[in-house]
Amino acid sequence: MTPAARSPDGEALLEAHDLRKLYPVATGAFLQLSHRAVAVDGVSFSVTRGETLGVVGESGCGKTTLARMLLRLIEPDSGEIRFRGEDWLAARGSALRALRRRMQMVFQDPVASLNPRMRVGEMVGEPLAIHEPGFTRAKRRESAIEILRAVGIGAEAFDRYPHEFSGGQRQRIGIARALILRPELVIADEPVSALDVSVGAQILELLARLQREFSLTLILISHSLPVVAQLATRVAVMQSGKFVEVGAAEKVLTAPEHPYTQALLAAVPEIPA
Repeated sequence: MTPAARSPDGEALLEAHDLRKLYPVATGAFLQLSHRAVAVDGVSFSVTRGETLGVVGESGCGKTTLARMLLRLIEPDSGEIRFRGEDWLAARGSALRALRRRMQMVFQDPVASLNPRMRVGEMVGEPLAIHEPGFTRAKRRESAIEILRAVGIGAEAFDRYPHEFSGGQRQRIGIARALILRPELVIADEPVSALDVSVGAQILELLARLQREFSLTLILISHSLPVVAQLATRVAVMQSGKFVEVGAAEKVLTAPEHPYTQALLAAVPEIPA
């Protein structure tokens, strides 16, 4: 792990070393297994407890693949991930369940990520049914209402369906579902890209508040530098599956060293005075 990819002094909650993921590429009507595209190419970094790491880059650079590997929604082809010092990729059975509840994800599309056939309360409380089988139905309801209120959704939402809410409200519901287990790490994958700018700004403010209240460590993934700039304490710039620049947010966003980072900043439109 290069020095630039290391988090500042403090306890490393998550450490990744030399992560790689390749996908087979279809050519014509046949799948050529010998032809593989590199999605993530030797990525190494660590995240300190309580910080916000922003991962930024253009669409298709490997950000979402990286996020899904960190949560083991997909498996890396090679590399190592350690969570709280434990080998996350080797975890099985009860050890896997215990670690999985400590890290959750907020997805990009608040419509597609919610089951339209489930009531909001049932959906938000579902992780408790899986990880806390001893909870009574009443206890799950109480916990779901509590976390819904924490994200700015009232108790009346419990028995309603996702289609009855706006995009911003659905994203709040998704955040509530991610937080109900009180995780230590939340990975937010393009959490505002499907929302209007003003609604997205409210969601970012909500994430900042919840990070303080729940003592969260946050990995914020976005194609937008202005979005990352609002929350990140450190920024990792990703290009073609690699981290090309990692550093304190202020330094990366005001005095970037890598040409790709400079190009991303140059592409941000300026508001006329």
